[in-house]
Amino acid sequence: MTTGTTAVWGRAQQQDFRGRVRGSLLGGAIGDALGAGVSGLTLEAIRATHGAEGVADFVPVHGRRGAVTAVTQLTLFTVDGLIRAQVRRDTGAWHPPTDVHRAHLRWAATQSAWGPDERRKDNGWLAREEWLYTRRAPTRECLAGFGDSTMGTLAVPKNPAARDSAALTRSAPFGLLVGWEPQLVLQLAVECAAHTHGHATAQLAAGALAVMVHGLARGETLDGSVQRTLALLAERPGGEQVTDALRQALGSVRQGIPGPALIEALGDTDSAEEVLAVALYCALVGEDMRHGLRLAVNHSGPSAATGAVCGALLGALHGETALPPGWLAELEGRSTLLELSDDFAMEMTQGPALHSPTAAAPGWLARYPRD
Repeated sequence: MTTGTTAVWGRAQQQDFRGRVRGSLLGGAIGDALGAGVSGLTLEAIRATHGAEGVADFVPVHGRRGAVTAVTQLTLFTVDGLIRAQVRRDTGAWHPPTDVHRAHLRWAATQSAWGPDERRKDNGWLAREEWLYTRRAPTRECLAGFGDSTMGTLAVPKNPAARDSAALTRSAPFGLLVGWEPQLVLQLAVECAAHTHGHATAQLAAGALAVMVHGLARGETLDGSVQRTLALLAERPGGEQVTDALRQALGSVRQGIPGPALIEALGDTDSAEEVLAVALYCALVGEDMRHGLRLAVNHSGPSAATGAVCGALLGALHGETALPPGWLAELEGRSTLLELSDDFAMEMTQGPALHSPTAAAPGWLARYPRD
């Protein structure tokens, strides 16, 4: 697998990229946390509890305000796997789907163990974060897909009929590989979706999100990123449902004042293409991140999933300075998210200064072992 030309990063470019990485990862987590307390509730139930405007702030869930779900947990380990893939490239081992899969197996261990296994030095630093050792509504598909060490592939995927959004919601980080060509970003996201999801719609929805984030992280407009995504999907068999959902989201922008009726017309199930369509629509019509995320969680569908995807898009589009500070201050795991975001940005912009086939910074290999 090739990744295209190697970028030469100026200081301003590095700062912009780091801001978009932080924005996407933290924005996705904020959207996840905002929707977590109302996910699965009908709009009527949300309004009955939170008023006519619906939920406007974090509500207590999992014992605290600002708590995230398995969506954010899995996204963190996606990033960890991508960094490990870059580091392991020095050894001659270059197969990012395998490294991402290994990272998600480390997530699976957090769902059954009491805490970090300090004897496993090859786990790296993220797997030693104690706050991750708790179940936050993981899907059956993810638990089953990562329940053993066998890696699902496009030829033999795990959960062949799975079409829900759990592969989609962990796939924004693939788009942050800005040195890669868009079609390779799409392919990697699709291959990694097959680790838990066999339905082409679930796989291509994950790929579509990755390509949209990729365009935004490169400084493109959201509409331009969607158009590029549609063009790439047109070349892939089985992409009709995702393409139709994206086009419906684009068309809904011109249909009136944004609100739950237009959102629920795009879908209110946890199917991957409907979650993607709702999130994209809210990102397109949101006046700012706060407005977009409130739209993304106030409906009868899976609010944590739609909030997370919308937040990842808006964060990549606007960068970290657009994140609502009040929500950011209360976000669970904020320091971990920041640390991992900055490590990812440093690896992608300054990787050769950190490691090579013949030398490496010891501290970096302690954080991201080659094993």
